[in-house]
Amino acid sequence: MPAIVHLIAAARPNFMKVAPLWHALSADPAFDVRLVHTGQHYDPNMSDAFFRDLGLPEPDHHLGVGSGSHAEQTAKVMLAYEPVAIAERPAFTIVVGDVNSTAACAMVCAKLLVPVVHLEAGLRSFDRTMPEETNRLVTDVLADLLWTPSPDADENLRREGIPETRVERVGNIMIDSYELQRPAIEADGTYQRLGLAARQYGVVTLHRPSNVDDRDTLAGLVAQLVAISARLPLVFPVHPRTRKQLNTFGLWDTLAAAPGLRLSEPAGYVQFMNLVSHAGLVITDSGGVQEETTYLDIPCLTVRPNTERPITVTEGTNRLIRPADLQAAVDRALKGEWPRGRRPALWDGRTAARCVESLRARLPGGGLPAARSVARAGAVVTP
Repeated sequence: MPAIVHLIAAARPNFMKVAPLWHALSADPAFDVRLVHTGQHYDPNMSDAFFRDLGLPEPDHHLGVGSGSHAEQTAKVMLAYEPVAIAERPAFTIVVGDVNSTAACAMVCAKLLVPVVHLEAGLRSFDRTMPEETNRLVTDVLADLLWTPSPDADENLRREGIPETRVERVGNIMIDSYELQRPAIEADGTYQRLGLAARQYGVVTLHRPSNVDDRDTLAGLVAQLVAISARLPLVFPVHPRTRKQLNTFGLWDTLAAAPGLRLSEPAGYVQFMNLVSHAGLVITDSGGVQEETTYLDIPCLTVRPNTERPITVTEGTNRLIRPADLQAAVDRALKGEWPRGRRPALWDGRTAARCVESLRARLPGGGLPAARSVARAGAVVTP
């Protein structure tokens, strides 16, 4: 009988990361892959559209957690996922990224002695004010198998004392997602329907609390975007959190009145990547976009003081920008003074295949990494 594998999806970045892995595992008769959607993002534009674009089926389990404080959301996920894990006793539960659901499901499985696999392990911003950083640290301590995207992630885990037997570099799953959907992305035509010319516009995404939850910071960014849009058209798919704060602080009308700014609802993955792949530059505070722009060799202006993806800076086209310096950075990019990058090793669209091989080697009889195999042997069962 095939081994049950739970794939946990919760938020927009998760959907993109689980899609290529779901397809690869589904094609392998050794696995019975089951999709668990925690419902952490419940807006259809932030979840259902991504499932559809990425060719994912309806989830096998929809936990319907919804919004709440970090503690509420984490607790709700744990309460909802525990009975599912008990009933099905997966051979592996794969958690991805760094959202609350990632840490919550890892904690549930650790206590049930269900082996935890963390896809995108080892990333560190070294900024404990970011809730994602706490989720990364918790998940990596608990995980039995840590799939990393880059050498810096390996080094972070080594420095934290994680046994190397639990760490395996597999590459960047986000690139698999892009390549999986490349034909649809290239055929989509979203940027053309908006009347934009290739490389003659920018894309904006902002949602980090540090950028949108403080009125003065957000007002400063709004002023910068309005000024930039006077010389470079900007497309801004607005995250629900950001829209709420713009309205709360009375800033929405200022953005909406700027003739060079196009505000929209959050876009589906195919539509969003059609915009990004033809953009002249991207302004963001997202993690995944830093990777996609590096892969596509597009200038990325990350409005953050740090990044958990430093390889996009050291090898790629990403640069960290202070909010006050945003307009000057755009000027440099428009003048062609932005550094060119290169694609990091293993960012090649074959990460999902390496993940499947990694799991096959650890099926019952193959054993878990030595550091946890004794403690968890009872949980590694073939249904």
